Amino acid sequence: MTRVHIPIHLRWGDQDAFGHVNNAAITKLMEEARVRAFWKHEDSDLSSPLAVFDGELKVGDDGPFFTLIAQQDVTYLAPVPYVQAPIDFQVWLTRLGGSSMHVAYEIRGDVEGEDVLFATASTVIVLASQETMRPVRIPEAARTQWAPFVETA
Repeated sequence: MTRVHIPIHLRWGDQDAFGHVNNAAITKLMEEARVRAFWKHEDSDLSSPLAVFDGELKVGDDGPFFTLIAQQDVTYLAPVPYVQAPIDFQVWLTRLGGSSMHVAYEIRGDVEGEDVLFATASTVIVLASQETMRPVRIPEAARTQWAPFVETA
């Protein structure tokens, strides 16, 4: 199984009155992990192997695109304490459709020397034309790059 590890530092404001990361903050952190996973960094050495979108949301000559969230699910397994070390967002794909991709996550971190699985999650993303707002086929260049990261159950 090939996963991309995206380290995300928590922000002080991610925690709630109970002293752990709020459930709504987890979805924002997932969004940050997705952006870092799928969008190219200006320094290509810092880009994840899933990164296909440039700053204009193009894939090569294809695009520009919008990425629309069609569905998102989170299963919370343990409270996420505020820690200074980054949380590990493991990201991979479970399905590539015609215009959609199914992204899976494991959200993990170190708590007192123990690796803890805080949550599992999934997001269905639909690629759409910025011009028409209609779904469009995922470009072959993206499919080829993403193929090693598709893990089916």
